[in-house]
Amino acid sequence: MGAVTPPNERVPHDRVPADRSPKQDRSRATRKRLLEAAVACLAEHGWAGSTVSVVAERAGVSRGAAQHHFPTREDLFTAAVEYVAEERSAALRALPVQGRAEVVAALVDLYTGPLFRAALQLWVAASNEPQLRPRVTELEARVGRETHRIAVELLAADETRPGVRETVQGLLDMARGLGLANVLTDDTARRRRVVAQWAALLERELG
Repeated sequence: MGAVTPPNERVPHDRVPADRSPKQDRSRATRKRLLEAAVACLAEHGWAGSTVSVVAERAGVSRGAAQHHFPTREDLFTAAVEYVAEERSAALRALPVQGRAEVVAALVDLYTGPLFRAALQLWVAASNEPQLRPRVTELEARVGRETHRIAVELLAADETRPGVRETVQGLLDMARGLGLANVLTDDTARRRRVVAQWAALLERELG
């Protein structure tokens, strides 16, 4: 039986395993690469084309390394759901305080980028995959609440006034719809006109 270090006795610095922190850093970096690759694969190839092998190759790691972090395909893409949710929330929180027209445009941009495309593929997969559905449903509800809260803050909207809450939610529903419209064709020109009109409507409604 090996000697036990007393609780109050510190292990000398030169006896701490030197590779412990670098190993943890490498592990975190590998995990992040896999999650980013999973999101990119979902956005580009959809659920059917996003296997563990495809994701591992894109991330530049072996299939064995991928399965060390995520033993099953469901584990990988469930974690990708969380990653997408966190990235979308972070992108929203990072939006600078601007005029309302700029805020509307930024919110719409969020729903027309690769993170939204990946999330959309996850929604479709979750409708057919029982393992994914509960997690996707729960996370999307959480992200929806966070998105609404940040939008209210950025727009300086007073939700104590009748109809304001519904106006903000209508903006987010519109942004999601524009994101869907952009999936099959480039909808940029029409989207700019719609965004400009919504920004004008918000200025009148929010005061």
